Amino acid sequence: MGRPGRAPRPLHAGGRTCGGAAGRAGGVPAALGFCPKVCAPCEIDYIGWVVRTLDQIKADIAGCKAALDGLRALQGHTLDHLQRYYDVELTYTSNAIEGNTLTYRETAELIEHGITVGGKPLRDHLEAVDHYDAVQWMRETAIGGDQVSEGIVCELHRRIVLRSSPDIAGIYSNHARRIAGSPVIFPNPAKIPVLMEQFGQWLAAAPPTPEAAFDAHYRLTAIHPFSDGHGRAARLLMNLMLLRAGYVPVAVRPEDRKSYLDSLEHASLSDGDLEPFQRVMHIRLHDTLRDYVTALSEGIAPEGRHP
Repeated sequence: MGRPGRAPRPLHAGGRTCGGAAGRAGGVPAALGFCPKVCAPCEIDYIGWVVRTLDQIKADIAGCKAALDGLRALQGHTLDHLQRYYDVELTYTSNAIEGNTLTYRETAELIEHGITVGGKPLRDHLEAVDHYDAVQWMRETAIGGDQVSEGIVCELHRRIVLRSSPDIAGIYSNHARRIAGSPVIFPNPAKIPVLMEQFGQWLAAAPPTPEAAFDAHYRLTAIHPFSDGHGRAARLLMNLMLLRAGYVPVAVRPEDRKSYLDSLEHASLSDGDLEPFQRVMHIRLHDTLRDYVTALSEGIAPEGRHP
């Protein structure tokens, strides 16, 4: 969420105070609210300027992950409830930043009870069902033994659009692809098969780290091999790799949309400078780990966070 080319601004007295240990001791202003003692203080001020280095954020992530690993075995029922909550959140957020109009509550009611929303497009409902089913397949694949590959990427895409756009499901595009309003130019469609084969080879050798998961997200969107659904496919691929590495899946929320898309565009236009994108995604990973630790420590799931 940092702004490329600008120095970080200092914290302001108007920011909220972090509830973590450092916040209680020194009154650290932060936009992120409560941090458990086991996690480091929040790393963003109230207007969104980065005040911690990427290495410091990674250290915060390591602390939160260690705390979560210690809690997982003790919280079976709560962990299952938390996973169901986040599976709906992954679906709601991933679709919402692509223009889907269903709210979190509407998405949850559709998935859990089959309740549709009058006056909203059928396509929005189909996208929600598709994505949730794809999340379940992603989780099953993450605990399986199959190597992450080109074939898995295509299967993720196929499942994401299975009902909403079956004619493009898992099929490489044979025409030029553009994002409205973006200057980014994607590879010639004739190059897609070779580029995806190379991407599959890269995936096979990628280390089990958050950096590699976020890199894979960027690489897939940079190739843009399908006619639609790249963002949703890239985010599920990223989360598959995070789960394989022992982390938790990360949702890109509607309020993250601008910094997320801007950092992806920056990477494409700067010949692969991923530092801003890595920072955005590492912050999201830290926030998510912190939420898991808080929920498991208190024995509750973060209900009521979305409309």
